[in-house]
Amino acid sequence: MMPAFSYTLEGPIGTRATLGLVVLQSDETIEHDFRRLFAAPDISLYVTRVPSGLDVTPDTLASMSAALPAAAGLLPTALKYDVVGYGCTSGTAVIGPDKIAEQVKTGCSARHVTEPLSALVAICEAKGISRIAFLSPYIETVSQTLRNALNTRGVMTPVFGSFDEGEETKVAKISQQSLFDAAMALGASDEVEAVFISCTNLRTLDVIPRIEAALGKPVFSSNQVLAWHMAHLAGIELA
Repeated sequence: MMPAFSYTLEGPIGTRATLGLVVLQSDETIEHDFRRLFAAPDISLYVTRVPSGLDVTPDTLASMSAALPAAAGLLPTALKYDVVGYGCTSGTAVIGPDKIAEQVKTGCSARHVTEPLSALVAICEAKGISRIAFLSPYIETVSQTLRNALNTRGVMTPVFGSFDEGEETKVAKISQQSLFDAAMALGASDEVEAVFISCTNLRTLDVIPRIEAALGKPVFSSNQVLAWHMAHLAGIELA
């Protein structure tokens, strides 16, 4: 006869913060970065994915909106999330931060929802920065939508450069040396106070300190600012 044991219950893993992250199906980088940045054992991070196109165009970005409630609904439903992040910079510019928050909150219980666009604006405001060099991996039509969205929120992008790539599998493999060289070329302009490397699929975390040291200006990336903003909204410190 099988013995039946009594048991006691403990609270959730995220005693300090419970976070959710909606990741694009095609993204190979952000989840790895966030596991590094939110490594404390009392911070729980739950990840779900949303269908996304292999190529990045305004149409494929816009199509994600309708799928966001179902994607957020695949996060553990018993939990209440301090913050849920949507991991797509260009997608945010196309869909809009308010619509993203509405769609995510339809699928899960979240106190706050953020994304890289709002996160970048928040960190620029916190540091008194209004003019940035903008480095994108994508084609100009995708990048211009995001630049316009930043400009309307008080973050100017007078200097812009791109790798002109639309295929996500290639974006995820752009080398750190390529990122360094491009960021240095753009950031050297006297017109800008900082550099922003856009796209959650780029491997930026380890190259940012090197660029900052060589350039003497702040350098931000999509994953870095999204993690910073999520931590800020949750009232915690990053690792």
